[in-house]
Amino acid sequence: MSTSKQKIAVFPGSFDPITKGHEAIVKRALPLFDKVIIAIGNNTEKNKYFTLEQRKLYLEKTFAHLPKTEIAVFEGLTVNFCQSVGANFILRGLRSVSDFEFEKNIAQINRSLNEEIETVFLLTDPEYIAFTSTIVRDIHKYGGNVKLLVPDAIEGYF
Repeated sequence: MSTSKQKIAVFPGSFDPITKGHEAIVKRALPLFDKVIIAIGNNTEKNKYFTLEQRKLYLEKTFAHLPKTEIAVFEGLTVNFCQSVGANFILRGLRSVSDFEFEKNIAQINRSLNEEIETVFLLTDPEYIAFTSTIVRDIHKYGGNVKLLVPDAIEGYF
């Protein structure tokens, strides 16, 4: 019997907060991978709007019903985290050409750091192209309704 390596993807981000666009990327990636680890990059030098605990809770609530997902927190290089969890793919969503240019450069650097880890890009669904965590934070900060922008599982937290 042959043993094939599990296809594990890491979807890294700050998720400050998660948006419906992030949620859609993960759901669309699930048929492609055995497991998707949604990984919060914890950069202690950057101030975040939502605490690490809040962001982790929002991810746990959003993906609780999807058994092929896992939530994690990491510090340092994404490729090092991937290696530590046995992931061979980095999952990234693309909204625009500028996203592609930015993400392409990071993917090439990651590949030079560890050529066994491949970056996979999924295009954002058209209805979520304008959804960014920055927009959600700004609307929330000034008392606006973010219900249409965040996953249904967490709308009650806002």
